[in-house]
Amino acid sequence: MADYDAQPGRKAPPEPELSEAQLEADDVDLLAGLTGVAGIVSGARPVSEVLEDIATFAVQAIPGADGAGATFVSEELRVVSWSVTATFVRDIDTVQYEVLGEGPCITCMESRRPAMSGSLGSDRRWPHFGGRVARMGVHSVLALPLMVGEQVIGAINSYAYEKDSFATHAVDLGSQFAGPAAVSLYNAQLLAGARERTKQLQRALVTRAVIDQAVGIIRARTGVISEEGFERLTRMSQTANTKLFVVAEQLVEEAVRRARARRR
Repeated sequence: MADYDAQPGRKAPPEPELSEAQLEADDVDLLAGLTGVAGIVSGARPVSEVLEDIATFAVQAIPGADGAGATFVSEELRVVSWSVTATFVRDIDTVQYEVLGEGPCITCMESRRPAMSGSLGSDRRWPHFGGRVARMGVHSVLALPLMVGEQVIGAINSYAYEKDSFATHAVDLGSQFAGPAAVSLYNAQLLAGARERTKQLQRALVTRAVIDQAVGIIRARTGVISEEGFERLTRMSQTANTKLFVVAEQLVEEAVRRARARRR
């Protein structure tokens, strides 16, 4: 049986009486969702797009969901990025993250356990959030933490208009989906970080090369050693109140123009 935080004081919804065909259909949907998240990282896409895919596949994998959102957080559980499958989910999660700072996603990440509610308007865990969402016509939620090892990296929020739309069966399937989804999101984030560090290194190498060229030009013109050439370039930057790289780039471009003019 799934381990999750149920709505206090509310009787758990009865498990749906599912036929073998319905159970098989749910397994097929789960497999389709898992297959989808398994192929996410191979495309080397941004984290925002990966979140969009996870939310889309979650609706397919979790029975009873009318819409879903996927959230990526920092180590301090601050929301970094999130994506949704429907406008009503965006409205709800905007209230949760940006207005109230209260809701099932936040709770499930803090507790590291799925959180479920079948009547948000009467759920005392989120007195402000629950009533506000119920007035939007949404009454059920299943929030699942996205974890890699012991680290929480985000969450999946699945919402439904009807009351008691999620039961233990949905928690079981959602939890099976959340594990691989978390790995895909984590790997996508690592890949994005590696690409950004590579770009930063490339920019640093280009910057260093241009500065070295500028120092070489100063040495050729004045006969000074490298250290003094760099000091002169630094003073030029300070006098012009312009970044060192920009001054170096201007100096190199000027030298190139003069060389071309001499050839003509």
